[in-house]
Amino acid sequence: MKQIATALLKAQSEMSNPKKGATNPFFKSKYADLNAIREAVIPVLNANGISVLQPIVHLDSKNFVKTILLHESGESIESVTEIIYNKLNDAQAQGSGISYARRYALQSFVCVGADDDDGQKAVQNKPNATKEVMDKAKTANATIEQIKQKYSVTAELEQYFINL
Repeated sequence: MKQIATALLKAQSEMSNPKKGATNPFFKSKYADLNAIREAVIPVLNANGISVLQPIVHLDSKNFVKTILLHESGESIESVTEIIYNKLNDAQAQGSGISYARRYALQSFVCVGADDDDGQKAVQNKPNATKEVMDKAKTANATIEQIKQKYSVTAELEQYFINL
């Protein structure tokens, strides 16, 4: 584990945060999409002898993205991130869940954030969610976690969203 640890340390010292270039239409906010994260980290990892693999695996009746950092020495480290999506048997929802899991798994695993230009928004009071907000969010395939980032959500409205 010594060689991959040394290479990862060097790679992280050379990495910069990915740029927020994609727009979330529901929340009208910018975020770093999977491609931006890959562009920020994979070339630096590769230059330090580390490749990234993200196969989908099935564990305990659930689907996960397994993120593997594989060093040229043969050493590797890995983690798993559950794939979460709302609609069963819906390829688009599953694809979105896979992309979301890959994005957050890779970003978290190599410990980069996204350039944050909205730090002040995080400390402002959130407006209360309504049934109309929940309806629009469901139509836009938003997750409850995404809604909670922008709105204050009661347990009753969260249950309403789940049952939609």
